[in-house]
Parts: sequence; structure tokens; C-alpha cells
Amino acid sequence: MNTYLKFVLFPMLLLLTACGGGRFNTLKATGYSVSKPISCVPYAREQSGIQIRGDAWTWWNKAPPRYERGQIPRPGSILVFTKTPRLTRGHIAVVDKLINTREINLNHSNWGSSRATRSVIYERQRARDVSPNNDWTQVRVWNKDSGAYGRPYAAYGFIYK
Repeated sequence: MNTYLKFVLFPMLLLLTACGGGRFNTLKATGYSVSKPISCVPYAREQSGIQIRGDAWTWWNKAPPRYERGQIPRPGSILVFTKTPRLTRGHIAVVDKLINTREINLNHSNWGSSRATRSVIYERQRARDVSPNNDWTQVRVWNKDSGAYGRPYAAYGFIYK
């Protein structure tokens, strides 16, 4: 019976859990769909308690003197992605957990290139520092659809509460 539980029932329960309620679950992230997309800014503001206004890329320069900035991730800090042709307003995400010196888990919203992916709140989505100086100025984010890290994105660093 113990072998039956381990190899048959447990995997079935995991599959059922992953399929329920519009949620997804992978080794690198969980998430849930929302009926109306929410921008990364109000989501990060609510989750972190950091009260900055404006497009995501403007947060870096608006943070001082009220909030400290740095290149080392801390749980609850905000990772600020730069403005690019692909990220026309930048992007921000809340650091959920430190995995190691080059990997963290992020919580964020409105991350993706389609309405379907922008309508997801991502929790514990893995991000990897790929910058040459290990300073989080180049970041790749886990893509659940491809099962791999996506393209590198430029980032300023972290804002601390």
C-alpha cells in the first residue's frame, strides 16, 4: 500500500491540485489568473508597502531619500527593470525569497507579451542574475510556457523599504 500511495495517488493529487481554479504550478512559479489585468505598479505598491507613484522605470530615481537603493536583493524589496523598447514603462517586481546569490523568487503582475499572460499574478517566479559583475543589472525571468529562463532584461537594482 505504501508503494501505491507513493507512485500512484500522490502524483495524481499533484496533478489535480495544479489544474484547479485557473491556477498553475511549476517548479519555478505559481500564479493565478485575474479577470482584469493589473499593472505591476499598484500590485508592487500593495505587496511591498513602498509608496512610490509613476511608471515603473521612474521608481529608481524617485526612491531617494525616502527609500534606500542597492544591488543586493532582500525579501520585500522591489526589483526595478529599466525602460526599453520592449518594456516601454519598465517593470517592477517584489522579491519574495532569496534562493542563492544569483537567484530569487519574485511576485509580480502584468508580465508577458499577451493579454493572457498580463492577466496573471505571478508568485514565486524565479529570476536569475546574469550580469557579469553579479550586481543584478541583467536579469532573466523563468518562463513557464517554454520551461526555461527568458531573454535578459536590464535592471537598475533594488529599492528597500
